[in-house]
Amino acid sequence: MYIHTMIKANTKRSPLALAVLVLLYESPMHGYGMQQQMQRRGEDEIVNVTQPNSLYQTIARLRRSGLIVASTVHRDKKRPERIVYELTEVGRSTISEWTRELLSKQSREFPEFPAAISFLPVLTPKDALRQLETRVEALKIELARLEGRLAAFQFLPRLFRLEMEYLHSQVDAERQWVLALADDLRAERLVWNKAWVRKAIRSLAQAHGADREQL
Repeated sequence: MYIHTMIKANTKRSPLALAVLVLLYESPMHGYGMQQQMQRRGEDEIVNVTQPNSLYQTIARLRRSGLIVASTVHRDKKRPERIVYELTEVGRSTISEWTRELLSKQSREFPEFPAAISFLPVLTPKDALRQLETRVEALKIELARLEGRLAAFQFLPRLFRLEMEYLHSQVDAERQWVLALADDLRAERLVWNKAWVRKAIRSLAQAHGADREQL
């Protein structure tokens, strides 16, 4: 039990690592087969398999952690030798544990767009509006792409398309929020200028200083 716990504690969890474990839960497989399978199922929407190095680094890490082992070597005269991997018992139990954690716990992520929104005062309202209008068009294109992907994978049971449904809903919600923000800028319900920003920053700094003195 102690060894079992230590192995899992030293293993970095990631969506790609979990995807590898789930594929090996289905059957032993080599790295190239994993990449092809993820792409066929549309899982390249949620894990980055475009860079083979990331996949093979993840496989190596899982192997070092004792979650997977090399079982056989697949030999083909027309291709290089390919190592076939399979799950260990620790790897098998880790799948359920990681899935429960990812589903139930809110993780802190640091996407770029909220950061850009927080830095909006460095632009003029007109400039910010132009950039947001450009983003709305990009989001429309992404929505259309996801709708096409959803249509292409209609042959799969819904259980295996839920991640695409989520991504589509997420992009659509962002589009609606950005549209509303752009409307506020366009109608000048949200305005600022350099003098106002400088004054607001001074006020915030003074308020923060007063709070520190009270501690």
